[in-house]
Amino acid sequence: MQEPRPANYSTLLLVDDEQNILSSLKRIFRPLPYTVLTAQRGAEALEILEKTEVDIIISDMRMPEMDGAQLLATVSSRWPETVRILLTGFADLSSTIKAVNEGHIYKYISKPWEENDLKLTVHNALETKFLQAERERLLKLTQRQNEELKDLNSNLERKVEERTEELRVAHESLRKSYFSSIKTFSNLIELSEGATSGHSKRVAELAQKVAQKLGLGKEQTQQIFFAALLHDIGKIGLPADLIMRPTKTLTPEEKRVLAKHPVLGEAVLMGFEPLHEAAKLIRSHHEYFDGSGYPEGLAGGDIPLGARILAAVNDYDTLQHGGASAHRLTEAEAREHMLRYRGRLYDPKVIDAFITTNKQVTNEVRSASVKIDDKELRVGMVLAKDLLTRHGILILSEGHILDEHMIERIHRFSRTSGEKLDIQIAMKRIR
Repeated sequence: MQEPRPANYSTLLLVDDEQNILSSLKRIFRPLPYTVLTAQRGAEALEILEKTEVDIIISDMRMPEMDGAQLLATVSSRWPETVRILLTGFADLSSTIKAVNEGHIYKYISKPWEENDLKLTVHNALETKFLQAERERLLKLTQRQNEELKDLNSNLERKVEERTEELRVAHESLRKSYFSSIKTFSNLIELSEGATSGHSKRVAELAQKVAQKLGLGKEQTQQIFFAALLHDIGKIGLPADLIMRPTKTLTPEEKRVLAKHPVLGEAVLMGFEPLHEAAKLIRSHHEYFDGSGYPEGLAGGDIPLGARILAAVNDYDTLQHGGASAHRLTEAEAREHMLRYRGRLYDPKVIDAFITTNKQVTNEVRSASVKIDDKELRVGMVLAKDLLTRHGILILSEGHILDEHMIERIHRFSRTSGEKLDIQIAMKRIR
């Protein structure tokens, strides 16, 4: 079964023993994106069909030697995928019925025809043909896949051991691709955020560590990490000047518009089953412990724990990198802010875990990795942190094992951009 072809590759074959009729038909279809072939006898039409793939044949009923009914019956038998249309007069009723029965025609059109009706008939016939071709292609694909599945099931016991390792490797590769895709999408969200680029990544890394400090399970921690990476996804589509300006400079109406982004963020991810829990956290990441947040004014334990973590870490990063006010706080000032509002805006146990974790992060990174120049890269080295451009655009994800091809791409980027990349390599993999 061939792939459906676009309309401008469709071929029509017009058959009539009267040259003036053929000329009239050609004139109708000349402005349209079709290849038009003609024949004055049934035998001539069959010769064309032997050599050329034809999508639609339009034949007159009354012709010498071989009438339209005979011609279309032959076409139906030998080239069933060619759509068959019959031109007939009122006096040819019995022959038309024969053509319908034997030639399985798509439609018959009475003479004299109406031009728009004829063009619409051809257009609809092509759509039907291409849809049917696509249906049959998908049906064959499904059948083939079903056969493969049957074969796999029938030999499952024999194959299970040899497939286990392959599936493990494939799953790991898929997991890494999945993580990288989410991280990449997070960076795309931040492309227009100027000086705050990298905000979601920083929030995600710290939120993950806070969750681990609180003893949360692997799956719950992972959902918090994903929610942090995508927590500003609801800002897509909002005016750029609204996003870039400090919150304290916005009018009440502008703040009301901006306050919609947590709900919009949840809605964007609603159809993506693996991120359902993350979506719930995104909806509530601006709720405060005392009930003063939005969108629902939840308080205390009514706020999901993951959202309480995001609220604290998000504010901590925003205070330092812009977004809350024109004045940016130092790291120490931002930490003091978190302590000052402990028990009011932020869950006390979250803040306690946050403060402890925040002090450990810098030392952990330094002890687990080493910063090197791109010229020192070697095959087999592993990235200890995401490799980003100065604007926060993700190049490679943390944990990526470098090969010769990827090292050359990093060299090329450094040469063409003139940018010195912050490359952190896991020390245990340096050779």
